[in-house]
Amino acid sequence: MGCGTSVAIENQGRPSEVDVSARLPSPALTMKAAILIQRWYRRYVARLEMRRRYTWNIFQSIEYAGEQDQLQLSSFFSFMLDNFTQLNGNGPDLISHLLDSPVDPVVDEVRQSKYEQIVVPESYSGPRLSFPLSVTDTNVLLSAFKEQQTLHAKYVLQLLHETQKFLKQMPNVIYLSSSYAKEITICGDLHGRLDDLLLIFYKNGLPSAENPYIFNGDFVDRGKKSIEIIIILFAFLLLYPDHMHLNRGNHEDHIMNLRYGFTKEVMQKYKTHGREILQLLQDVFSLLPIATIIDNKVLIVHGGISDKTDLEFLASVERQKVKSALRLPKCSLDHSEVRTSSRSSSRKSGRVRLNSPCSAGRMSHKKKKCRLTKQNSSSSSSSSSSTSSVATPRRPPPSPRLPSPTEMLQVPFLDSIVSLALPEPPREELEWRQIVDVLWSDPKIQNGCSPNSFRGGGCYFGPDVTQNLLKKHGLCLLIRSHECKQEGYELCHNGQVITIFSASNYYEEGSNRGAYIKLGPELIPRFFQYQVSRSTRKLTLQQRVSVAESSALKALQEKLFTHRSELMAFFQQYDINNTGRISINEWAQVLDTVLRLDLPWRTLRPRLVRLASDGNVEYESCFENISAGQPLPQVTPNFAETLYRYRTDLEIIFNIIDKDHSGQISIEEFRQTWKLFSAHLGVDVDDQAIVDMARNIDFNKDGSIDFNEFLEAFRVVHKLDMKEQQQG
Repeated sequence: MGCGTSVAIENQGRPSEVDVSARLPSPALTMKAAILIQRWYRRYVARLEMRRRYTWNIFQSIEYAGEQDQLQLSSFFSFMLDNFTQLNGNGPDLISHLLDSPVDPVVDEVRQSKYEQIVVPESYSGPRLSFPLSVTDTNVLLSAFKEQQTLHAKYVLQLLHETQKFLKQMPNVIYLSSSYAKEITICGDLHGRLDDLLLIFYKNGLPSAENPYIFNGDFVDRGKKSIEIIIILFAFLLLYPDHMHLNRGNHEDHIMNLRYGFTKEVMQKYKTHGREILQLLQDVFSLLPIATIIDNKVLIVHGGISDKTDLEFLASVERQKVKSALRLPKCSLDHSEVRTSSRSSSRKSGRVRLNSPCSAGRMSHKKKKCRLTKQNSSSSSSSSSSTSSVATPRRPPPSPRLPSPTEMLQVPFLDSIVSLALPEPPREELEWRQIVDVLWSDPKIQNGCSPNSFRGGGCYFGPDVTQNLLKKHGLCLLIRSHECKQEGYELCHNGQVITIFSASNYYEEGSNRGAYIKLGPELIPRFFQYQVSRSTRKLTLQQRVSVAESSALKALQEKLFTHRSELMAFFQQYDINNTGRISINEWAQVLDTVLRLDLPWRTLRPRLVRLASDGNVEYESCFENISAGQPLPQVTPNFAETLYRYRTDLEIIFNIIDKDHSGQISIEEFRQTWKLFSAHLGVDVDDQAIVDMARNIDFNKDGSIDFNEFLEAFRVVHKLDMKEQQQG
């Protein structure tokens, strides 16, 4: 016992060699464990990155599909103007004014006198402006908007009128020099996100003579503070006209504003003078410069370029005539009809053969009167140098180019061929095409220039197109915006193209950062990133990805639901034996064909559909987690699905018809408008079904429809969300 005790005491005081070797793993085991942990972490990060990327693809694909829908809706607006009967004297006067607004100096004088007569009540506690503006005025505006105050309509109209007068004196292309400032700050899309603008000013300082800014378009739409943003930007533009510069974006367009929220925002915030504000904004937006060039080396445009972009021709266009890039100028439409009729007659006679690559796929006035087609990349012109920004725009140059031999009318005559030049489009159309390409185009990795079929407007331009334009005009860099980027910016085309996007959390909270660029005399861009975030700061990376992924999948499921009939018809073509199952490849092919969203459907399959025991897809499970909000009786499933699909478009149209914003429209207005809309889309809907549905929505039987109830009835509901609410 004694020996045993003494040994125990000795071991406690000094560890033996055997104990030490037992506790320390061998180097081989340590290395193996480290490799296993590293592999696990890499797989974990790779899975997160894969989820982040397909989430991003979903958001972007649905956004661009919405822009294609917008082109279709703008076509309907013109169709409605041609066919809409003024029901009960309550016709769509706002849209008719917006689409066909005359430019009349007398109108401007009348407007100004009306603005001055507007009385600001003593009870108004918001900011007050005096013209010309001072630094105090801009500081008051910033403080008021931080406190959620609204600027009175009188001051808004005065500000817009002064901005209009100033922009009329500006050229299409602004030329700046970095030698007069330490650095120039360039910001991308803001899209109504006031917090991002305020954060930029907080981090980078307010605009001033020592701190010049360029804002590269898309100030409005999607966000809830668009009117506040343009008020701030226009105020600084008037205060520092030589140091604050604004380029036009594709959302500085009254037809885009109808769909993406800005029109609705203005009408809600300014019920009395909202129409006047929108009408004046239409003119102001069309007067915004199209491009900015720094030190004759850096070109800044909102969207991009095409292989036909010509800066000299662009500098000479009458930009104020292009109220909307979504609508071909009127005279060009008439000219297009003449060309179309001549072509059709020549085809019938068999004596004239047309072979014009530039006209192939272009806008067909008979089919889609005001639609931007997939071939807007075939803009016109290619001259040489650009004009000075401070000089008065020179006289319009001659036609940018001569027609090529393939653009000739070849007329067989006896034993020879006599070639007649194809009538060149009118100048208004050439100008319109140039502006469309600059506002709507996107870069691509491959060389060449092709139609931007994803957006439905503008073109995709490759590295060779970028290099050719930069070389031709002695430039070294193209800065553009127009596309949301996860890090707020992106370089492509061997660093010759930079995309800058300044609206953080664009798709979902935590989905992306915002960024801005600072350029000094050396013209080396410096990037600054930020993210306006209240809730995501406390979340882990996995939690942030999960939040964005959930939102994206819900949007995608809604897309599936609104195309259910088409999808089921295609599924059943593959399911010959009515088993309810098809292969994964067949399922993915159907989704790709019907939705045309260019998504990795096989990767998304586990999130969207259930697999059977044999490895095939149970295709009806696509629609299990989503249903109609409040299904109405007497509404057939096919008709209801059509209403779900075009719910956003119908909301826009009915908001236009509802002049007093009461939320009520007559049953007859509802019937007539839907008949026109369905006829325009080629949707076959029974007239009695429309009447029955309208009467069913008229709950109090007063002959009017509460459109808010209509929207609620045709709202898509996610069943998982309902379960969570019930459990909560």
